[in-house]
Parts: sequence; C-alpha cells; structure tokens
Amino acid sequence: MCRMMNVITALALSCFCWIAVSGSEFQTSEVQAGENVTLQCNKIYTYDVQTFWFRLVNGTTVNSIAFMQAYSSNVNYNDGFKNGKFEMTQNTSDVFLKIKQVDVSDSGLYFCGFVSEGRLNVTVMQLKVGGTDEPEDDMDCISKQAHEVAKLTSVTLGVLSVFLLMVISGLVVQNMKLQTANKEEQNLDQSTNHGSDEVNYAAVTVRPKPKRREIEPNVIYASTR
Repeated sequence: MCRMMNVITALALSCFCWIAVSGSEFQTSEVQAGENVTLQCNKIYTYDVQTFWFRLVNGTTVNSIAFMQAYSSNVNYNDGFKNGKFEMTQNTSDVFLKIKQVDVSDSGLYFCGFVSEGRLNVTVMQLKVGGTDEPEDDMDCISKQAHEVAKLTSVTLGVLSVFLLMVISGLVVQNMKLQTANKEEQNLDQSTNHGSDEVNYAAVTVRPKPKRREIEPNVIYASTR
C-alpha cells in the first residue's frame, strides 16, 4: 500500500478502529492553473483531535500532505509538501488546506480526516484544475475509487488490529505464568522458613538425672569382755 502519514500508522495500533466516509457525494472545486484554492471541511468533534490531509492522484497514488496532533497548533508537512505551496490551518469549526498557484498535477481527490478514540472519519473533495475536465461518466468511477481507498485502509487496519490483539494476548498469558511462578516460589520460601523456625525454636526439656540413693554404711559393733 502507498505510504501513509504517521497519524494513520499510529491509528493502526488501536484495537478497535474503523473508517467512516462523510457523505455519499464529495465536494468539487474547479480552478484554473496558476490560481490559489482553499479546500475546507467541517470539524465533526467539539474537542481537539488528530487532523490530517492526504490526496489520491490519478486514482492510483496516495500522497500524505500534512497533519496536526491533538491540542497542538504545529503543522507537520510530509516530504514533497514542505516548499510552502501547501498550507494547512484550522479554526474552531473548520480545517483548511490552501494550495498556491495550482497546476495540472494538483488535480485529484483530497481527503480531510479526523482521528479520535480509534475512529477515522474522512471527508472527500475533488480538485479539478483547468484543462483536466473529466466526462460526467467518470464521476462515478472516481467516487468508487475514493470508497475503495477507504475500504483498503480499513482492511489493513483491521489486520493490524488482529495482530496486535494476538500480541497482547501472548503478553497477558506470559505475565500470568510469571505471576504464578513467583507465587509458588514465595509459598516455597514461606514453607521453608516455617520449618526452619520449628527446628530453631523447638522447646527442649531436660530432665535431671536421678540421684543415686546413698547407702548407709554398715556398722559392726563388737563387744569385748
């Protein structure tokens, strides 16, 4: 799969995660080459969450543009988007992506995403630069591509979630075994110490040796006449 931004990688560590694509249809902005354009999406959360922009070009290439961590005003631009042409900003209600002096290569689908508590919500927008008009019949194809990207990302995150659950389960079992071994060792130590105390502090009764009975001396009386 194409290179995704750091925030999506972090999201993959969540045990329960899924993707919601906002709206059955996406917005379309049409501009002429050399003009500036600002893409806009509404915040769906009343508190700060991780926010990002990425784009799908020619229906095959996914490019990570920029992202902002929750409760941070710093914008992190990915490689290829640090030349000042792209500018990500936000206010209390909306997130913006300004593109300066657009050209044909900027045409494509743009995704504005929000990550909160393992849930990824995405708003899809299409940018069409003058000279890249597509037939109306291609709109359905582009829409399908957008949903395919969301589905593919969802499957990838699901597989990673299952793997993470297996790792966590293994760690829990290992931890339980260690606790059981430590408990048995403690019980053995207590048993040994208890037995030692019985030996060291056993009461010893010493009975005095009976005295030998004194034998009265035989006295012989002799009489003389």
